Amino acid sequence: MKNVVSIQEVKPSCTNRRSFLKISGLTLVGTSLLLAGCNNDDDENKPVNQFPGPRNGVFDLGGGDFGVLTYAYALEQLEADFYTKVVNASGFTTNFTAQDQIILTDLYRHEVIHREFFKTALTGALPDAKTQLLPNLAFNYGTLNFSNRTQVLATAKALEDTGVAAYNGAGKLLKSPDYLLLAGKIVSVEARHASAIRSLINPNSKDFAGDDVVNVTTGLDVASNPSQVIPIAGGFITTKFTAQYLP
Repeated sequence: MKNVVSIQEVKPSCTNRRSFLKISGLTLVGTSLLLAGCNNDDDENKPVNQFPGPRNGVFDLGGGDFGVLTYAYALEQLEADFYTKVVNASGFTTNFTAQDQIILTDLYRHEVIHREFFKTALTGALPDAKTQLLPNLAFNYGTLNFSNRTQVLATAKALEDTGVAAYNGAGKLLKSPDYLLLAGKIVSVEARHASAIRSLINPNSKDFAGDDVVNVTTGLDVASNPSQVIPIAGGFITTKFTAQYLP
């Protein structure tokens, strides 16, 4: 049975950035995409010790394709939580421009879709979702003022840039072509998020594809392994977890 996750439309805007971002509204139709290849004969996920789940009282993300997808689910939980707090902050309608509000609301909706998709798909794919599904994580943003535009956009930039690098780095770890296709679709959306945030911070500049995230020699985005990304994301995540089987 297919599960359909879609995004609601918001009121239109005449800005180019809005038109650009509108294309990135990801509609994920059918968890069958994520379930494809997840059967009893999937050699990549046979080792029981690499399934996600508690180890010595602490949840481990696991290894293989399920480990990579659980890692992505953790990152999407973080981004969804962040943007939920942004759009619900008391100063959102007063301290952010109209364009800010439209784009940040779009990002909020996209990240919630991503989070719920991974949750639904992993719940259906894992052999024992009750113990192997990553629980809802808890977050702490320290002194970040969610009503302060400068602070929010700077944090959003860090999260989006890190998210793009994380998906790029995780792609080579996936064995299933269906999973790789899914990751490619989502990272394209995350890259648009990153460029949109950069353009809000520094309009009419080249920062949307800055040399700090796009290699000037190869023309490719930065790619980071989980071991490089988790310490950065972990600065906001208070729920303890490990990643023993991810590089």
